Amino acid sequence: MALAQEAKTPPAAGQTAEAPKAPELSPAGGAKVYTGKVIDAVTKEPLEGAPVTLGDRLVRTDKEGVFRIEGVGEQLRVRALGHKRRDVPLAELSGPNPEIALEPIKVKALYLSVYGAASPKIRGAALEALERNQMNALVIDVKGDRGFIPFKVNIPLAEEIGAQKIILNKDYPAFIRGLKEKNLYLIARIVVFKDDPLAAAKPEWAVKIKGGGIFRDRERLRWTDPFRKEVWDYNIAIAKAAAEAGFDEIQFDYVRCPDNRGVAFSQPSTRESRTNTITGFLQAAYKALIPYNVFVAADVFGYVPWNEGDIDIGQQIVPLTKAVDIISLMVYPSGYHLGIPKYRNPVKHIYETVYLTHTKAQERTKASSIQFRPWLQAFRDYAYGGGDFTEERMRLQIKAAEDFGASGFMFWNPRNNYPTGIFYTGDGDRKPRRQQAANPQPVAPQGKSSDPGNQGEPETPS
Repeated sequence: MALAQEAKTPPAAGQTAEAPKAPELSPAGGAKVYTGKVIDAVTKEPLEGAPVTLGDRLVRTDKEGVFRIEGVGEQLRVRALGHKRRDVPLAELSGPNPEIALEPIKVKALYLSVYGAASPKIRGAALEALERNQMNALVIDVKGDRGFIPFKVNIPLAEEIGAQKIILNKDYPAFIRGLKEKNLYLIARIVVFKDDPLAAAKPEWAVKIKGGGIFRDRERLRWTDPFRKEVWDYNIAIAKAAAEAGFDEIQFDYVRCPDNRGVAFSQPSTRESRTNTITGFLQAAYKALIPYNVFVAADVFGYVPWNEGDIDIGQQIVPLTKAVDIISLMVYPSGYHLGIPKYRNPVKHIYETVYLTHTKAQERTKASSIQFRPWLQAFRDYAYGGGDFTEERMRLQIKAAEDFGASGFMFWNPRNNYPTGIFYTGDGDRKPRRQQAANPQPVAPQGKSSDPGNQGEPETPS
């Protein structure tokens, strides 16, 4: 791809940029051309494929870590998988190819719901768990499972539909600033197409039942139609608000169609149309977020890598991997109701379930292992009678993720109730190893879980 063009979608994994030319003045509107080299701050190795942005322009570094970008602005914004973001004032760039060093990080996170983040008691317990286990990140609901946004945003539609009915955090900048002072990496979780307030207020945007009426899921919640661009625009506006608030990463959850064959949309539902609209939303969000230099992630159902199709929800692993920076496979053992090949009871084969799902994903996508950061299970098994997932089982999942070479891990407990013991004694922010090859795996069963979203008990106010 041409380095100086605006990126409409992220390039495929492994795609590299053209070799840079010498610095030059551009004849177009006083824009300038900037070149440089992005390296790892510890190893001094070049970082390939690192996004570099100038205003709304984005290019990626080549295999030597070198970039060339044209535009107007005051700073370059740079990020790379497995590393922290960095803003570099243009005035600090000197020489033909100045080096920009990025600090490595392995993201190790716990989840906080809308209510958990607002509760001093629940939030405090999570922060203690992070410190106790040498972890460094939080996933925080910006739009949760019930469609509420817990802080004031300048989005008229959010006010109109009642998504701002309860403002749980009156001073969000101070809230974010306090977490940043603890050197935490912050991930904004946005539940996309499951949105009861929006579907209730705008029934023409809601998913319908084929026989007539509005669809409701097992929790009696309504969903919005992923084919409606108005729904895209609303969720992208929320993502921009989260980026402006200071989050390092925007993570889209429930970025899929409902797992129900009795639903109807505003357009015909086929494998191709579903896949195109889900991937298309992520591509549009990625483009809109270019000026903010945030990582963009998608939560993906754990069976997706094992299936050639979209399991009727619009998620296919290859196009998804090309659309975002980070793929977060939800590899909860309890979610694999049919198991995986050779391992029909995943709760008895926790390591294998996590590890083999990721190697299957890498085998199919050819992506670097550091593009994957899984959701791991920290809630009680509901499918196999296997009891709690506490320290020992959490350690097994972490080992599988680290052996694969993932860029970190995240634990999901919908009630934000995490063990009081030690489940991680790892290597801090060591740069994850880059696993390049996947181990061949057999074809997986063509099944679906009863709920391919983030699973467990529903979130509960404290």
